Amino acid sequence: MKKLAEIFGSSFEKTVGLLLFLALWETAPRAGWVLSTYLSPPSAVLQAIWLLLQSGALLKHLSVSLQRVLIGMAVSVAAGTVLGLFIGYFKRIEDYLDVLFQSFRQMSAFALFPVFILLFGVGELSKTIIIFWASLWPILLNTSNGVKQVDKLVVQSVKSMGASRSFIFLKVILPAAAPAIFTGIRLGGSYCVMALVAAEMIGATAGLGYLIMYSQETFNIPQMYAGIIVLAFMGLGINYVLRLIERRFTGWKQGVSIGE
Repeated sequence: MKKLAEIFGSSFEKTVGLLLFLALWETAPRAGWVLSTYLSPPSAVLQAIWLLLQSGALLKHLSVSLQRVLIGMAVSVAAGTVLGLFIGYFKRIEDYLDVLFQSFRQMSAFALFPVFILLFGVGELSKTIIIFWASLWPILLNTSNGVKQVDKLVVQSVKSMGASRSFIFLKVILPAAAPAIFTGIRLGGSYCVMALVAAEMIGATAGLGYLIMYSQETFNIPQMYAGIIVLAFMGLGINYVLRLIERRFTGWKQGVSIGE
């Protein structure tokens, strides 16, 4: 009963906080506290979202952005987990590649965007690569750290019972590192949404980032905020799906994972 009260109490407080924020946002431009030219009230933003839905433009831009995110994210998850597992498991590989990867990690995807455009043009490939680059490093490094932090005593105990290296890797190391791997994947999901905006603001003709930039250039401010709101909900949706997948594969884990 106490736990139920805590859940409803927490939900009530969050709802009240959100409603107060929306009320303040609606009041500020209408009362003249800020210029409505630059800060559209939520009612105008909702109307802009409705108009975008009616015209079909919102679904078009959303589907293009989701496609770019899913492709970039899928490639970064595949590459990041495989490389991270090898680097964490084989000390010699880490010795050779750690400095190189740590250096690459410091190179912002946004700073490298001109390089990607020079190498791959302004088409879909350069946009996919910037999303891949932004989300790769948290996945790779969290996976590597998760493998290295597996309890060595447990590994030695299983090895002493005659278990093969493949059994130890698949049944001991991989499950133990799974929470860290999924933490990296969720961080990568957040980074890829941020990179998406930058990628779509240059040389794109569709996507939420393009919609936001085009609306700003044409001074359609309610539509600009509509694009920002939809982008935020897309990011929340991606994070929610990743949390569900994480719970499916790490159901044995006790407590709450980072970021929840």
